[in-house]
Amino acid sequence: MLEYAKVILPKVSFSKKLFRKELYKCINWVGQEQVHELYSWCHENFNEMYPDILAEAFADIAA
Repeated sequence: MLEYAKVILPKVSFSKKLFRKELYKCINWVGQEQVHELYSWCHENFNEMYPDILAEAFADIAA
């Protein structure tokens, strides 16, 4: 599911609302074993565009 997230999130990154919605779905789909990898990938690719959404979505995971 991580690879699916890497395909979907760039495609919806034009819309803040849609990006947030899809990011939360992806976090639930990948499961605990891959969530840190998704976190790292999202920060590499979207931190400049949506730092507030990433901080909100990964608040419990980043710690």
